[in-house]
Amino acid sequence: MSKVNLMFRAFSDRTRLRILHVLLEDELCVGDIVTILNVPQPKVSRHLAYLRRAGLVAARRNGLWNHYRLASAGSPFHGQLLECLRRCFDAVPEVAKDRAKESKIRRSGGCCPK
Repeated sequence: MSKVNLMFRAFSDRTRLRILHVLLEDELCVGDIVTILNVPQPKVSRHLAYLRRAGLVAARRNGLWNHYRLASAGSPFHGQLLECLRRCFDAVPEVAKDRAKESKIRRSGGCCPK
């Protein structure tokens, strides 16, 4: 399957879209993403693995924790998808709620050491 197909499929899933949106600001660990989205950890990890295969997120290991961030755009198409992510989804009610939780977690320092 091509990267373009993987990226489109990544954007077609609500949970993956929410994950991508909370990573717009900066990296987060899995525990913080679980708290923000209020979904089980295995589900978040499964979606993060898909997003990594699609080339949309990158991971950094720090001790026991993995921190995830948006991957740099590897193509003009990828860059346009990231721009769409920044501009097109603020009106989605779940995304607005996630943003509020994300802001609170970032202010508190989150659950994983950086």
